[in-house]
Amino acid sequence: MKTKLAVAIAAALLTASCASTQSYAQNETTERPAIVQTAANSQATADSVLTLNQIMADQEWVARSPSNAYWMADGSGVIYQQERENSELNDWYHLALENPSEAHTIPLDRLHRYAHNDGVYNVDRSLLAYTFEGNIFVREMATGQILQLTRDEARQSQLLFLTDGRVSYRQGNDFFAVDTASGLTEQLASLETRDAPKPNEEPKDFIAREQLELIEFIQKERKIRADRFDQQQKLRAANESLAPQPFYLGNNKQIVAASLSPAGDKLIVAVSAPNSWRDDGDIMPNYIGEDGRVKAENVRRRVADAKPVEHQLMMLDLESGEQTTLTYNTLPGWDEDVLADVKRENHEAQGKTYTSEKKPRAITLMQDWGWQSGAVRWNSEGTEAVVMLEAWDNKDRWIASLDFAGKQLVNQHRLHDDAWINYTHNEFGFVTGTQDTIWYQSEEDGYAHLYAKTLGGEARQLTSGQYVTEDPQLSANGQHIYFSANEPHPGNYEIFRVAVADGELEQLTNLGGINNYELSPMEDQLLITHSNALNPPELYVQAIGSDTAERLTYTATDTYLSFPWAPPEIVPIASSHVDHPIYTRVYYPDDYDANRAEKYPAVVFIHGAGYLQNAHSGWSNYQREFMFHTFLTQQGYVVLDLDYRGSKGYGRDWRTAIYRQMGTPEVEDLIDVVNWAGVNANVDTDRVGTYGGSYGGFLTFMALFKEPGLFKAGAALRPVSDWAHYNTGYTSNILNLPDDDPIAYRRSSPLYFTEGLEDALLINSPMVDDNVFFQDSVRVVQRLIEHEKEDFETAIYPVEPHGFRQPSSWLDEYRRIYKLFEENLK
Repeated sequence: MKTKLAVAIAAALLTASCASTQSYAQNETTERPAIVQTAANSQATADSVLTLNQIMADQEWVARSPSNAYWMADGSGVIYQQERENSELNDWYHLALENPSEAHTIPLDRLHRYAHNDGVYNVDRSLLAYTFEGNIFVREMATGQILQLTRDEARQSQLLFLTDGRVSYRQGNDFFAVDTASGLTEQLASLETRDAPKPNEEPKDFIAREQLELIEFIQKERKIRADRFDQQQKLRAANESLAPQPFYLGNNKQIVAASLSPAGDKLIVAVSAPNSWRDDGDIMPNYIGEDGRVKAENVRRRVADAKPVEHQLMMLDLESGEQTTLTYNTLPGWDEDVLADVKRENHEAQGKTYTSEKKPRAITLMQDWGWQSGAVRWNSEGTEAVVMLEAWDNKDRWIASLDFAGKQLVNQHRLHDDAWINYTHNEFGFVTGTQDTIWYQSEEDGYAHLYAKTLGGEARQLTSGQYVTEDPQLSANGQHIYFSANEPHPGNYEIFRVAVADGELEQLTNLGGINNYELSPMEDQLLITHSNALNPPELYVQAIGSDTAERLTYTATDTYLSFPWAPPEIVPIASSHVDHPIYTRVYYPDDYDANRAEKYPAVVFIHGAGYLQNAHSGWSNYQREFMFHTFLTQQGYVVLDLDYRGSKGYGRDWRTAIYRQMGTPEVEDLIDVVNWAGVNANVDTDRVGTYGGSYGGFLTFMALFKEPGLFKAGAALRPVSDWAHYNTGYTSNILNLPDDDPIAYRRSSPLYFTEGLEDALLINSPMVDDNVFFQDSVRVVQRLIEHEKEDFETAIYPVEPHGFRQPSSWLDEYRRIYKLFEENLK
């Protein structure tokens, strides 16, 4: 659980939009409600000159957009962060709904009174417990009175109101409960990663055995220790004023997770063998240190060095002291050889024969990229629990309940994917007001949808259609699940709710674009972070049942608003390989002429992340790139920004099209987009360039190396060149492990195709990048040298990580990119 105010729920992802800047599809129109309109271009002037220096400057000149916004505990206002002027620090603001024009900074000495965003309520919601800087506070909702329960450096977490009214929390590997009335704190459980202590060790060898047999003094000392140990054990058992006996989980174990029952009588604990995120050899040199020396920075392990991890699941009975280790053999498919075909193909390529056999798979708690609540969920009474598990090979996900009497897992839902289970869209939990009904997300019909089922019963699908659900939240009374979804259009995320009882779907907003939300404490209003393609995110509030949203913040600067930004159109470009279109942002020059005799040069931008959606009509995650695209249109370029296969927002098949072949379907999509531009946008397909960073840099490599002539020039920024060197959590999903599937890695890594380079290539690489290592670029350069290639250049950035921080670095990088295009496409 995230508990600090400084890491409150991020409600303002920079992906939102509005209808004024979008072209969804031919002959498609969407009416909008009456909202306070932004003034994106109302101040634009003909003499506004956009420069690279302006675009790449510190982004404060664009807007100091609100972020991490959430409701006041009483629903009277909102709290949000905003970057301090001329600083990289953020301040917290309070904005009262009754007077939204006068937001004020929250003083440091009062921050603890507002840090309740990740708080938990008691059963009747009269009390709210939360942490601030690791200490526990309880707010009485009726009076607003706040009681501080801890004041130390210990850092408490995992707050929970127990069924008896006490507040429980975790401190290290110990669990406590505090009575808010009396102040008495009770230790409920202590977890020790060692064997249970013994009064005496058994003699280890012949000499020790003889010593014990011969020396009377040693015999007496051993008896004294045994008597004292026995006395202490009896005292602990008989005297309730003492802390309970610790649970000894065994030597050579690492606690992965622990979850306490609301009844305070059970713990579910996951342990594993100790494992580190890196090896001793995983280092990165930093050449620009304060002391002038080269510093070796620690970095993460490569997927090529990864080994399967197993989580051991245990049930601990806090009343009896009994601990039970659960097995996974009740889960369907727990011992299947799901990679048999992959391994057989790789063995045959090596002239070997593979024999498939069933054996236990490594299984762990589910690790979802967007979670805060963890993989174990309890009902309100603590009588039932469900856990979400995944196979380490990424092919299966299970939701299993715990049979406490039978001491076993009971499968409730298995989601299998021949490619890989998504690392998002795995939210789940018990339905409030029930003790045996759960809800969950699943991609089983091809899109991330919501389901409900009673334990042991049949699942009911609550949402359906060719759209995905995001950020689901169960209402306090358990009647509705709120969520955002791109149901109106793939690039338009609105807020919905669905009735758990009958699946009745209700669209709550109609703002256009991508809207993130926070449900008010009384669940009668939505706090919305909304933007459009030309305007940065702002906060809005809308009453549930109303069709009007009230704008709360105005943070875009006059300087930003003075420029005539190019509005992108969203175009569904037909794919020559699949039925689904390739949604693409298309930027045209102001004086664009579809019939001009001289065709236009074009630039194709390739977004990064590998699982990200950018062809929407909201404010782009790529803020500088969006402005650079306007700059390029002013220089006479058409710009295209596509959501290639593998991108987010288009369902399971689009997501998994890159399985075992990263860089193949995406390049096919690039070809389709370039061909479309030649036929439909008056583009000269002999004068098209491309650029992108991270995954976009990888695809720039793949396009230039495997399809020479498609692009006359390409800029690969912080690019992946060999997937065996990337991280495990991302790569093993898509390509399996290198030892199991070397074919996939060789098929998907640009390093194996460098000889194909024929066009101009610029490689821009940060040197202290702990995500895509600088080594990726170094190895490609060496390969190109060995191939005696001439038309490539490199630029290094000694102080930059994966995401650039210095405006001077941004400017240098984009000057080089622009020069590359001007020299090769004009």
